[in-house]
Amino acid sequence: MRWDQCIANFGHEVADFAEDYFADTERKVLLIAGAGFDPRSKIVATCLVDAGTNIEAVLIKEIRPEPSQDLVDLAEDNKSDLENLLPDHDLVEIDIFGSDNAVVGGRNVVKALNALNYAGYTDVIVDISALSIGTSFPAIRYFIERIEANMPPANLHVFVTHNPSLDTGITLIPSDSPGYIHGFRGGTSLDSSSAAAKLWLPQLVSGRRAALNALHGYLEPHDTCPIVPFPAANPRQVDILAEEYIAELENAWSVDTRNLVYADESNPLDLYRTILRLHDLRRLVFQDIGGSLMILSPLGSKIMAIGALLAAMERNLPVAYLEAIGYNMRSGPPHGPADHKLVHLWLEGDVYPKPRPALQKNGSVK
Repeated sequence: MRWDQCIANFGHEVADFAEDYFADTERKVLLIAGAGFDPRSKIVATCLVDAGTNIEAVLIKEIRPEPSQDLVDLAEDNKSDLENLLPDHDLVEIDIFGSDNAVVGGRNVVKALNALNYAGYTDVIVDISALSIGTSFPAIRYFIERIEANMPPANLHVFVTHNPSLDTGITLIPSDSPGYIHGFRGGTSLDSSSAAAKLWLPQLVSGRRAALNALHGYLEPHDTCPIVPFPAANPRQVDILAEEYIAELENAWSVDTRNLVYADESNPLDLYRTILRLHDLRRLVFQDIGGSLMILSPLGSKIMAIGALLAAMERNLPVAYLEAIGYNMRSGPPHGPADHKLVHLWLEGDVYPKPRPALQKNGSVK
């Protein structure tokens, strides 16, 4: 496994790592981060600045049609704070939908990143805390492909601010265009996959029934193995999800309860390893009868989404997604810093021996 021994830091370890590694005067760091309404937008940037990082930034503002004024105001406040925190920055606006309502956010962010000059940078950080899955997945893949081609910068880090209670307070308004994330069609474009046994691994999340049912109708999988968080911050989270999705589990998706996939809510490498083990087992079982095609749909926690991303990259798995046309955020008491947990993964770079385990791929995000 390419990332089986991935260097990862959790909680207070992240600040210690930043002070030890990023504060090195020989490092020049480029931060790619979202400038959106999410209250977690500033957490990673603050951690890096406090560590004394020599940092420049590209702030990505995702543009969606007719956002609510409350969220626009929150996004503007976060953008202003980030601009004050990171004086050496560029702001890039990314249209998520085209004029024909087609999802173009992933392609647009890769185009924007490809136009940047990376000479002189030793490290790039992608902070996905305030970026959508449809934007962050192509961005991370773009940098992994650059590093594989021996192009700078040499080191890739992914940060995320984890807060399950905040995740449940943000609900998406799904578009009506299910599809595959840019650069993550996997084997769906190959003729050899037409007869494959199709297994769908959706991440069960509260408030996403409409989106998941739309994806199920779009994919028409032969089997479904929902991913649920366990261990989780809420010990009863699996029961809550089972109750919310009882109609889908028992009827529409015909899921045997023994086919639930359990993954640690706070550790992306747990889901990554689980998906790869399941993929390798199915490949052996179905290799003589048309093959197996696994499709991932990470619609919830960014932590677990990273695990799905790494597995999709390593085994060339398709990632089906329903982009949000908008968001709603439940009002309530502010979430203090104690509620936030930082996670850092060092995905590529000088620390790993060469050659790296190969990635299976039949395309590129470029």
